[in-house]
Amino acid sequence: MMNRNTLLALLAAPLLLLAAPAHAALRVLACEPEWGALAQELGGDLVDVSVATSALQDPHQIQAKPSLIARARNADLVVCTGAELEIGWLPVLLQQSGNAKLQTGQPGNFAAADVVRKLDVPGQLDRAQGDVHAAGNPHIQTDPRNIAQVAAALGARLQQVDPPHAGEYARRLADFSQRWQQAVARWTAQAAPLKGAAVVSQHKAFVYLYDWLGLKEVAVLEPKPGVEPTASHLQAVLATLKGAPARMVLYSAYQDPRPSEWLSKNAGIPVVKLPFTVGGTDGAKDLFGLFDDTLARLLAAGARQ
Repeated sequence: MMNRNTLLALLAAPLLLLAAPAHAALRVLACEPEWGALAQELGGDLVDVSVATSALQDPHQIQAKPSLIARARNADLVVCTGAELEIGWLPVLLQQSGNAKLQTGQPGNFAAADVVRKLDVPGQLDRAQGDVHAAGNPHIQTDPRNIAQVAAALGARLQQVDPPHAGEYARRLADFSQRWQQAVARWTAQAAPLKGAAVVSQHKAFVYLYDWLGLKEVAVLEPKPGVEPTASHLQAVLATLKGAPARMVLYSAYQDPRPSEWLSKNAGIPVVKLPFTVGGTDGAKDLFGLFDDTLARLLAAGARQ
């Protein structure tokens, strides 16, 4: 005869099944906020996304802390920029995690820069020239056309590492791609007044943005990539602008704004803080907001000229 405990267990079993999730979410560790946001767009409830860095951190300068190693140890997929952006910390993180799925060359390791055309690829490598990346400039997320290419590749990768939900990933990719294509057309039209504008950058962070919008970078405040601006170099940039004026000076949300503010004051041009990635400004809450806010800031500065 069935005892009371067995009967209760049998009655409770269907309730437990109802309470349990239909699937275990795919654990995604994104190196930067833009890829975390993209993974969420393409995965929805199928993914559990955590991000290793924030918009107010320099993505070159991150420590592989124990809490981050623990997240990597439990991840199914790591989504990073690549192109040596994370060279100072990602290899250590992956090694320390002991997670075979995430190692280079495995399906669980996705590098966004591998699927786009790189700019500023050096003809020769010389570390005396500062933080130079052999594969080219890694800041690919500042051009929304690159986001579209990465989305297609990441959507395919999600289908590969989580085959039972491949149909849902494909559906979400198609939906995102359609919305993104419409947004890019709108942004491109809005940005038309900026074409040909001369600008100064604090760091070489926006070459892909300039390539998209037709902006012309006439000076960089860092004397070498990753090297803080010196007083003498700032004076040299100021002298250069006397002969070739710029319309604005741009810096990223994670940077110390003082060099750009100094040039703005002394050259009489607007200074513009750009979000650089999702979360960099209040308006850049997601990928669509990132470019809405970036363009709004550039157009506002351009209108002040």
